[in-house]
Amino acid sequence: MKAMSRDFLTLQDYSPAEILDLVKLSSKFKKGDVGSSARRALEGKHLSLLFQKPSTRTRVSFEVAIKRLGGTCTFLSTGETQISRGETVADTARVLSRYVDAIVARVYRHSFLVEMAKYSDVPVVNALSDLYHPAQILSDLLTISEAKGRLKGLKLAYVGDGNNVCNSLLVGCSKTGIDISVACPKGYDPDRNVLKRSRFYASASQCSATVTRDPVEACRDVDVIYTDTFVSMGAEKERARRLRAFLPKYRVTPKLFDVAAGDAIFLHCLPAHRGEEVTSDVIDGPRSLVWTQAENRLYGQEAILASLLG
Repeated sequence: MKAMSRDFLTLQDYSPAEILDLVKLSSKFKKGDVGSSARRALEGKHLSLLFQKPSTRTRVSFEVAIKRLGGTCTFLSTGETQISRGETVADTARVLSRYVDAIVARVYRHSFLVEMAKYSDVPVVNALSDLYHPAQILSDLLTISEAKGRLKGLKLAYVGDGNNVCNSLLVGCSKTGIDISVACPKGYDPDRNVLKRSRFYASASQCSATVTRDPVEACRDVDVIYTDTFVSMGAEKERARRLRAFLPKYRVTPKLFDVAAGDAIFLHCLPAHRGEEVTSDVIDGPRSLVWTQAENRLYGQEAILASLLG
């Protein structure tokens, strides 16, 4: 594979070809179609998992991926580190990079990751921040390509909060030629700078990146309908206000699939709140690929780590 950025903070740092290479490598890991060098890419390497936020899929998929690639890891919640007592991110990065071969961090503020990468001598991997969730989108692109046989020329509707997942979807879709339409209420748009850059990428990829207030308009003739929780971690105090803004208009129901393509699929990065952003008959129905999507996190993490460290 072509040499890539030493960090994995946002898909904006990766070219369309590099993103597609990662999707292809993820698929090869899933099929067991990689050579011994890739399978042992982390042999003799030790990684740190530094998590400020709780996790199921992200933590387990990274830990299993590291082990499957021959590496070992140390899990640290920030409450167990000196960061909780005032040590700077820069100093923590300087110390950890003397011990480990890479730092996988799941944090509240993206600026935390940027500072860590600046002062770390080893690769830093974004396992989620308030602005981006690129590891999730890599598994999403793999899931879509498996279901549809391609990426370029497809249409995806994201219905809900313009959060970190939405931001990274905008980047990933626009760079790989997928038309993406985001349906969200006023005040919950994706990041303005991310949207601006995504429209630039979309122009180069001959696709589109749009925002609308109408979920029916967004979902018309699309191949994929995607949603996420309306109340992300850290926004719990806004729960009542957010639910008033999103419900019932932005809930994904079977009616939205009536205007989508006949073979449209449903995706959700999980965890799901049934009855809020999606109804049970959708997420548990035949159109839903959320469990395959969750499984594909493992192969995406393998591809990321093998590319950075292999």
